[in-house]
This record gives sequence, structure tokens and C-alpha cells, in this order.
Amino acid sequence: MVAELRASGQVLGPVRAAFIVVEAMWTWYRRNWRSTVVSSVVQPVLYLLALGFGLGSQVEPSEATGGLSYVVYLAPALLVATSVQIAAFECTYPVLSAFKWQRTYLAIAASPVTPAQILGGHLTWVAIRLAGSGAAYLLVAALLGTLTGPGVLITLLVAVLTGMAFAAPVAAFSATIESEGQQFTALFRFVVMPMTLFAGAFFPVEQLPVWLRPIAWITPLWHGTELGRDAAFGTLEWLPALGHVAFLVALFLAGAMIAARRYRRRLSA
Repeated sequence: MVAELRASGQVLGPVRAAFIVVEAMWTWYRRNWRSTVVSSVVQPVLYLLALGFGLGSQVEPSEATGGLSYVVYLAPALLVATSVQIAAFECTYPVLSAFKWQRTYLAIAASPVTPAQILGGHLTWVAIRLAGSGAAYLLVAALLGTLTGPGVLITLLVAVLTGMAFAAPVAAFSATIESEGQQFTALFRFVVMPMTLFAGAFFPVEQLPVWLRPIAWITPLWHGTELGRDAAFGTLEWLPALGHVAFLVALFLAGAMIAARRYRRRLSA
């Protein structure tokens, strides 16, 4: 496909260009999808079983859980947290590999597909991955009886939005890496993991020390968790919901603009 485009010299629209990049990623993924099943579906389900049914059996429904059992309280939050983790992975090593190791981006950039369109295709693929993994998780969660109603379908959309709000800035960061990716260890250890543990997925942020709460409030996961839980439990209030959505969209757009600039700089050198 890339060779044909290079020979034709035609100008591509952003939608078709993004589809070409997605098609390339899908070609690889359909042969290697088994390697992602554990982190995308099995791991969050195990968390749900261990923490929701295991540890959660010792947690009495209270004001902190909205009067719900802990496993029900946890289920939508795990969906959002897993989306953030998948987004982080899909925009770190795969991006570095496409620039440095396999040089996939360089091959595509030699065609009429522009660097910004390459980024758009990659982010589109990440959104598809998040939607597919989230749907699989919701199916298992429903079979386990942990979902409260059809509002979880909105939670799935929230999870995708939250993941993309984190994916775009991480892609911008990854586009600057020219080493072997040692910086990603720090990203996962000091950003992704603390955010997963302390941004409201497993317990309310109000239980954190006062000085830590503002840090949790500026993370995309806190906004996604709050919005996703409200959608799942049917307690959405429009003004707070619009605030959460605005934050996540703004973070995505800012990250995408910075990433597009860095993709252009690196692929045009």
C-alpha cells in the first residue's frame, strides 16, 4: 500500500490517510492479538475478582461506595483505569519502534501520508483498541453480575476518551525519545502506576491526605473515573460532567497538537 501511494504521488485526505495507517496496524494485530489479551482483558478481570469479590467482601457498603457493594463500585473504575494503561503502552514502545527500530513511520512518511496523518492514524488505532478491549471487559463484568445497568455503555465511551486524553501527550513525549526507551520505565513507575492507585479508582480521593488531593484532581484518570462511575450508576449531573469532558478533550487536543509538531519535526529531518 505504501509503495503504491509513493509511486502515485497523490494527495490523501486525512480520513483515508488515517485508515491506511490503521489498516497497517490491524494487519499486524490480527496475527498477534493473543499477546495483548492478558493485559487488556484478563488482568482487569483478575483485579475485579481479587479486589472486588475477594477484598471487597470485607468492605461494607457505605457512603464512600455510594451505598453499593465494593465490586459494583470498582467495576466501572477498572474499565477506565485499564484504558489509561493500554493507552500508555500503545503510545510508548510502539511509537519508539516505529521511529527507531522498525522505522515504520519513516516508510509511511515517504508516501503522500503526512506526519500529522501518521499520528492521526496511530491515535485512531489506539481508540479502536480501547473500545474493543473495554467491550470485552464489560462482557465479562456483566456475566459476573457487577454492572448496574445500560449506563455502562456511556462509561465505555468515557474510558475511550480518558485513554485518548492520556495517549496524545504520551505520544508527544515518545516522539522525542531517541534512546532505547529507558525513560518509559520512569513514566510507568512514577506516573501511570501512582495515578492508577491514587486517582480514585480503588477508593475516594477524599481519603487521601489533603495536600495530595489536588495532584489526583489534575489527572485524566480522576476525571474519567468520576464521570464513568456517574454514568454507570445513573447519577450524572450535567455541569460536573461537562467540566470532566472539557478537561479530557482539552488535554487530548493539547497533546495531539504537540505530538503533531514533534512528528513533523522528526519525520521531516
